[in-house]
Amino acid sequence: MKLQKTQKDVFVDFENAQPTEAERTVYDKVKIVLEKSQTILKDIQQYTGATEAIRQAISNPKSDDLQDKAWQSVCPLVGKLKNYYEFSNEVDGIVQELLQVLCSNDLSPREHLEQQQALFRQFADILDFVLRFDDLKMTNPSIQNDFSYYRRTLSRMKLANEEHIVENIVSNEMANRIALFYANSTPMLKVLSEATTKFVSTHKDLPVENTTDCLSTMADICKVMIESPEFTSRFQSVETKLFCLRVMVGVIILYDYVHPVGAFAKGSSIDIKGSIKVLKDQEQRRVEGLLNALRYTTLHLNDESTPKTIKSMLATN
Repeated sequence: MKLQKTQKDVFVDFENAQPTEAERTVYDKVKIVLEKSQTILKDIQQYTGATEAIRQAISNPKSDDLQDKAWQSVCPLVGKLKNYYEFSNEVDGIVQELLQVLCSNDLSPREHLEQQQALFRQFADILDFVLRFDDLKMTNPSIQNDFSYYRRTLSRMKLANEEHIVENIVSNEMANRIALFYANSTPMLKVLSEATTKFVSTHKDLPVENTTDCLSTMADICKVMIESPEFTSRFQSVETKLFCLRVMVGVIILYDYVHPVGAFAKGSSIDIKGSIKVLKDQEQRRVEGLLNALRYTTLHLNDESTPKTIKSMLATN
């Protein structure tokens, strides 16, 4: 009789995983979205905003030149914000396609992740993108301020019957959706968690546990790979360890959104104590952002069901 491998035996080759023929169709679709995600990240990193032009326009309401300058500054930026929002819809769709393959009934969660390493890597890349995008959005107040100014100015122009002289970059309906998207502190995470919840609710033939167990197994595999000197010695790049840490945290946050009792409760499939310990064992400056993500972007950390030991592990000094 063949002995079952434990999860500790699983090494996911994030650096070199190649798709099998069975994975190829979904892999190629996801690849297109991931290539776009890198362009989006590069773009939002360079997003400087129109803060000064807006400030000047608000301080000098009677100066047509300054009003015009602020409007001309903000319009191309709104085009970018619309682009990021539209990309979030692509993330929503592709995540559901990925989950359909990674959570099917024919394999256990561990077998899925061991045998479909290229798709696991792509799911990890999406999580990595989501965390990076949201971090950049949270630390750049210009994003929301620029869009608010655009909407206020457009409303004022409409009241003054001036809207015919400007190009309406986004429709009213689209503007409402975009505003809701950016109003969330972690908009891409919200899209990802809603896509996962949608996947669970539309695939009644698949038990919810298929998805939550897949997520908890991902978190466990990443944690074990970081803990194991045997595995870390196989990483060709120092960045791979940090990538594993980000993916582990991303999966925990996603699990916390999708699972009814979350990631922190006593009966959770996530080894939350072990995961926090792994983070705290790293160089602090490299993981402080990830610890903050667990502190401030999860749903259930402050629930009564969360053990005090977990809360104290994540408490800030």
